Amino acid sequence: MRAWLRRSCFVLIIVLAVARAGFAQTVLTWDQVKDKFESANPTLKAAQINVDESRASEITAHLRPNPEFNLSADGTQITPYQGVWRPFVGTTVSPGLSYLIERGNKRDLRFESAKQTTDVTASTYLDQERSLLFALRSAFVQVLQAKAVLQNANDNLEYWDRELGVNRTRFSAGDLAEIDLNRLELQRVQFEADVQTAIVNLRTSKIQLLTLLNDRTPIDQFDVTGTYDSSKQLMTLEEFRNIALATRPDLKAAAQSVDLAKLDHQLAIANGSTDPTVAGWYTHNGSWNNPDAFNTVGASVSIPLRIHDRNQGEKLRTQLDVDRNERLLDASQAGVFSDVDTAYWTLVQTLNLLGPYKTKYLPLAEDNRNRITIAFQNGGASLLDLLDAEKALRDTRLAYLNLIGSYLIAAAQMNMAAGREVMQ
Repeated sequence: MRAWLRRSCFVLIIVLAVARAGFAQTVLTWDQVKDKFESANPTLKAAQINVDESRASEITAHLRPNPEFNLSADGTQITPYQGVWRPFVGTTVSPGLSYLIERGNKRDLRFESAKQTTDVTASTYLDQERSLLFALRSAFVQVLQAKAVLQNANDNLEYWDRELGVNRTRFSAGDLAEIDLNRLELQRVQFEADVQTAIVNLRTSKIQLLTLLNDRTPIDQFDVTGTYDSSKQLMTLEEFRNIALATRPDLKAAAQSVDLAKLDHQLAIANGSTDPTVAGWYTHNGSWNNPDAFNTVGASVSIPLRIHDRNQGEKLRTQLDVDRNERLLDASQAGVFSDVDTAYWTLVQTLNLLGPYKTKYLPLAEDNRNRITIAFQNGGASLLDLLDAEKALRDTRLAYLNLIGSYLIAAAQMNMAAGREVMQ
């Protein structure tokens, strides 16, 4: 019996350990979230296939023309030969080959155009990744913000429960009126509502982040961790602008589109040149002019006559496309400056608000609440004063946490504007 009990306890311990491991939370840092996103997001993977498709088109663009084989028959009889129907007695077969010679460097230009198209597609993919990473970083920050708000709501509820305990003791001792205690009890509903609202917001934020990660992990088993605070140091606006001009993939794609348009214009000019076709054949057949010439070879060159330039419209279209892409490049540069400036001044404004909140308003609101609480417990302040002080502190803390969230979102916006992570 003892041996059986020992084995049962051992099995139970193993089962509990496995169950605990199965329900353990998966806590990810920002770098882990980003790596998981880049390997699992279906939108990003579909965009990568576009780059592979464009690279496959380079193979087609670099192909040479295939030679053409032709076979002709001559000498077939259409009337009976010496009274006997033998139509194929005098038939001779002549095989031949022809090949189109491309002039104007068309093949190399097609290949260069295809390669440049791949470069534009790759830059477009990086730009799409940049936008999706901003959405991912925003969702990541929202989870951190929801966790901070939930922690603040739990702290407020815990503090209020301690305050209720003190005032229940005062009520029991006859130092507090029942109506005041009831009003304090009713105030607890607001703190409970704050906690439940924060829980819903946290779950919603996790769902959005899991959707971007294409992850089916249960919400209770998924969590993220990171620094939820602001930084006091910022690079100069000019430094942010220079990084963006050197890094932004959409700006790079716009410049590559100009080069691609110029290549297409060169290809349009090359396509306007005529391409001769060279042919050769062999025949085994005598002729009246030379009865002994049973085995003969022949050759020909076919050159299209360019009486009308049928590629004139394409030349003009591609030239206009060069001008259009140059204007789009100018617009992209202006957009880069606009994005960087907007993100920069949003950061500056948020930091200007965070400073006074952290150094002045938060300590002031907390000190005011503590003083009025002590005064209320000693009969030196009214219940209304206590409730107002508690609400002011709760609102100030919540505003401070939301400001940090705004700062982190603005930092993510700056990363997107710069084209890479310049702020953590």
